Amino acid sequence: MSERPQPSDRLTVDKFHGWYTTAWVLLGLFPSVIGVENDSGAPKWGALALLAVLASCYTAVRRFPDNPVLRPQAYLALLALGLGAMGGLPGGGAALFIVSLPQFWLFATGVRASIVLSGAAAAATVVGSTLRGDESLTGNVVFIFIGYAASVLTGLLIHRLVADGDARAGRLGAELESTQARLAEAHRQQGAAEERERMAREIHDTLAQGFASIIVLAEAARSTVISDPERTAQQLVSIEQTARENFVEARVLVGSAPQSGLAPGSVAVTLRRTLDRFTQDTGLTVEAELPPDVECDQQTRIALLRCTQESLANVRKHAGASTVGVVLTQHPHAIELEITDDGRGFVVEDSRGFGLDGMRKRLAELDGDLTVTSSLGDGTRVLATIHTNGQP
Repeated sequence: MSERPQPSDRLTVDKFHGWYTTAWVLLGLFPSVIGVENDSGAPKWGALALLAVLASCYTAVRRFPDNPVLRPQAYLALLALGLGAMGGLPGGGAALFIVSLPQFWLFATGVRASIVLSGAAAAATVVGSTLRGDESLTGNVVFIFIGYAASVLTGLLIHRLVADGDARAGRLGAELESTQARLAEAHRQQGAAEERERMAREIHDTLAQGFASIIVLAEAARSTVISDPERTAQQLVSIEQTARENFVEARVLVGSAPQSGLAPGSVAVTLRRTLDRFTQDTGLTVEAELPPDVECDQQTRIALLRCTQESLANVRKHAGASTVGVVLTQHPHAIELEITDDGRGFVVEDSRGFGLDGMRKRLAELDGDLTVTSSLGDGTRVLATIHTNGQP
């Protein structure tokens, strides 16, 4: 055939060639050699020499199909002439012709070339048998043409099956490419949605909270600008600090700053700084237990800080509390942050706030979870747990 087998099919093709070579030698060449064994003189040696040439050429084309000396198409022309010559020599050529027919479909460049070359071989074999004056000429001619017709029908059928298989493979390949393209687009859209959600959570936990603090501080400063200038000055300082922090966080979000915006230090120091700012801005009492020896990585530190900021923002906006409690605890396989307040509380099942959902998702990314306990009039308890060392 004209098309080279693909690497995935090469083992099957090589195995088929191996079986066919064995059959050609055993059923084609050997019977012809045995057929001239009792003869003598030039016809015998001529037949043996021709068989040796055909065997050598077949081996060369089979092993080295791209050799520049004997191309497959030239070999098939030589094979057709050789089969015709064998038809005129002792040993006969009909059986060798039948066994050699598959080669015209294996090595030809196309269906038309296979039919033409195998037809030429059939005609040459008939002519050779006629010139030799074979007594069984009529039977050999019928046998040759039946074999030729059967090889053409079989070759066309196999070619059609291969073409149908290639067409199906092409359609499946096109469908696979289309499916992969749709899958890639779905992954891209999912990635974009996840990135938008992540950005929304980061903006809510940083910039939005900072702007909310600025608004509250500005309103408080406006109300005390005449009655308590010192307090107003303190609130303006807090507004400036919050704006600067928001500026740093904004640079982080747009990728112009390399780090998270957190100052170096332990998680306890980071949380203490946030709580001090909260007390300064709101005047609420904060009771904190923040052991300095609690150790965690940067991602855990950021998550704990964001949970603290979100919880304190909720206390400021909704709780109406007077006291806030913060307890940081390190267990063998987890870190817990508990934030409580004595405010008005709420019904957890009715809460649809973005902040709590964002906290849950942030903790889930670190193999953690969030537990919120509250009831009307009894305050609120937020427990953030982040598991370490892969322990549930």
